[in-house]
Amino acid sequence: MNAEHQPALLVDPAQRIFKVARRNFVDPEIFKSEKEKIFDRSWLYLGHSSELPKPGDFITRKVAGRGILFTRDSKGQLRALLNTCPHRGAQVCRERKGNAKSFQCFYHGWVFGADGKLRSQPGETSYPEGFKGRDTSNMQPVPRFDTYRDFNFISFDPNIIPLVDYLAGAKEFLDVICDQTDAGMSIVAGSQEYSIRANWKLLTENSIDGYHAATTHATYFDILMSSTDNLASGMGGGGYGYDLGSGHAVLEYGAPWGRPVAQWIPGWGETGKSEITQLYDNLVKRHGKDRADRIARKNRNLFIFPNLVVNDIMALTVRTYFPMAPDYMVINAWALAPNNESAWARKYRLNNFLEFLGPGGFATPDDAEALEHCQRGFENSKEALWNDISKGMGKDKAHHDDELQMRAFWTQWNKQMFPAPASGIQGVAA
Repeated sequence: MNAEHQPALLVDPAQRIFKVARRNFVDPEIFKSEKEKIFDRSWLYLGHSSELPKPGDFITRKVAGRGILFTRDSKGQLRALLNTCPHRGAQVCRERKGNAKSFQCFYHGWVFGADGKLRSQPGETSYPEGFKGRDTSNMQPVPRFDTYRDFNFISFDPNIIPLVDYLAGAKEFLDVICDQTDAGMSIVAGSQEYSIRANWKLLTENSIDGYHAATTHATYFDILMSSTDNLASGMGGGGYGYDLGSGHAVLEYGAPWGRPVAQWIPGWGETGKSEITQLYDNLVKRHGKDRADRIARKNRNLFIFPNLVVNDIMALTVRTYFPMAPDYMVINAWALAPNNESAWARKYRLNNFLEFLGPGGFATPDDAEALEHCQRGFENSKEALWNDISKGMGKDKAHHDDELQMRAFWTQWNKQMFPAPASGIQGVAA
């Protein structure tokens, strides 16, 4: 078999084989098709409701190559608008964020409300009667916009299934994350923005890969395990991976680091112990001991297809990434925190946010280096054809360092990329 006629996946459950063609990471035609079949036909994360606390607040973001104006209108309703003037197509809002009662297109001076409605334009008397009342005179909303637990998503497919159905089993884990507090959560001001010269699907795999940590991040774990001050008292390791349906997946596991949600480590001292005990007792009061232990003492790497990761580990990180080329992606990450968090807990949360997952932290530079080396290795993809992600196939319950999570992603990716056999390349071969 040569690369030209190679299927995207090679799957044989009986033989416990699950292989991914390396051409999926380098082929410009596959990259082009992904834009249409994956990013144009999925729910994509836009932002958190807390980022727009007041009427008139706005943020501009790029989502799947489109400029989006994310606003809270004068009535407090969230809106997702295509940031394009209906007159001659200019970008309406040129600021990254702020608060405004209206938005004026600098080209010809058309003015729109935070709801996207046309308010005024120069020379109004020269336009036909009723022009301002036409839908086509307003900024265009995205085809679909919906929210779950203050996580806001958009889709460019008007016929996509409702968000609540699309999220499938991921809803349970979003609920566990959001139930850390009864005061609501907010994005902490600021973001991490960086790029990696590798295919976006490599970061998908890496984000839910418990197999690489011990070797790729050996330095971090050596530091962690060599200091008794950094060991969480009574904390057990291990965990499991889960296929959540619709391409979503999660790792849930124990780990020896402190968690501001309610897992103390000796390095935080008696002040930290008092804070954490109070937080834990409140969780038990609201949810019972079993759920409180899960919320406080289990970590989660949650992946929502195709490009949202919520890392509920030593900090709570929301991360998205978009492909710009077959071998290049841009990444954005934000810290999420309880609204009623103390200054002490916020300090350690943000330290943790930077220390491990930040672009200058212990983990992310390691991961970026590994993914870029994979991309370089794929230069041999015409001869060295396959990646193997069959680890753990056939198990009743996948361990956290098995590869069930990656298989969940690739199965959905293949379903959307190759919905039916076609001439030439096919999605799956047994």
